[in-house]
Amino acid sequence: MRVVISAGGTGGHINPALAIIDKIKSEDKTSEILYIGTTDRMEKDIIPSKGIPYVGIEMQGLRRSLSIKNISAFIKYIKGIKVCKREIKKFNPDIVIGVGGYVTAPVIYSAKKLGYKTLIHEQNSILGLSNKMLLKYTDTLCTSFESMKPNKVHYVYTGNPTSENAIIKKAYKKEDFGFSKSKKLVLIVMGSLGSYTVNEVLKKAIDKFDDKKYQVVIVTGKKYYEEFEKLKRSKNIFLFPYIEDLPRLMKVTDVLVTRAGASTLSEIMATTTPSILIPSPYVTENHQYKNAKDLVDKGAAIMLEEKNLDENSLIEKIDYLINNDNLRFDIRENLNKNAKKNSATLIYNEILKLINK
Repeated sequence: MRVVISAGGTGGHINPALAIIDKIKSEDKTSEILYIGTTDRMEKDIIPSKGIPYVGIEMQGLRRSLSIKNISAFIKYIKGIKVCKREIKKFNPDIVIGVGGYVTAPVIYSAKKLGYKTLIHEQNSILGLSNKMLLKYTDTLCTSFESMKPNKVHYVYTGNPTSENAIIKKAYKKEDFGFSKSKKLVLIVMGSLGSYTVNEVLKKAIDKFDDKKYQVVIVTGKKYYEEFEKLKRSKNIFLFPYIEDLPRLMKVTDVLVTRAGASTLSEIMATTTPSILIPSPYVTENHQYKNAKDLVDKGAAIMLEEKNLDENSLIEKIDYLINNDNLRFDIRENLNKNAKKNSATLIYNEILKLINK
């Protein structure tokens, strides 16, 4: 199987793309992959480091408001199509896959115009701008949320492929990090980069954890770690700038406090971790709120909106969930009931269907 795959900009797009690549390689040892990404976003370093052939194109996201910068973005898009058509024809794939980010627009468009089969995956509960534009150029749309039912396109509810990876990962031992094995664990993490807004609240809340019977792990993000290191804190608070393979720690976590990005939610469902979701209000179409609400409506998470967030509301929510064993049990049951545990496999099956048509 020969596959061109494209995703860019954030880990929320890149990690699902990598999960699909891993599944293809595990099922078809002779498969060949070509990854098309940008020349200046994080995928340009991550993908080549994994030994995956990579082509970078200059791309720029469109602004939703009228802006002269959209002229530059359009010019790069046209140039990107020229490069994509050349590289796709040269590679001659069986299928071309887009996994989100504006770099996928010229890739999927070019592939369809050249007559190749195309598939796109949407991680969020609403379509991203690129995927919305690409619906007419795709043969199959794979969705992460059952509630997404777009018109005029063949779609399949597959879930997010990162969930399958999270399920098979072995849980960390609390002792490996210096945590108490017997105490409950609260994990607070706002993504690999951290969140300035939430971290400011955490700085005010840090001394309020002193008398708690549970232990608290705060993943600050590398940018903010030194600021937290200077703060006085009790022995039940642990700081990390970043934790590799976070789902492995989520498996021994009693309460997770986090954003509501699509990949994070898929890992929450895969690891059945009771969570307090603080959706970022700074994302397109407020999609993190809609992602979180999908879980909350199923009784599978608690939400704390950033507009209501302060040190007191945060502690109150954590105490409420950590001290309510029955509620955490119910949340785990609801997560388990709604989780797609074979998402990467389902996507792989859709790829095969298109190739074999």
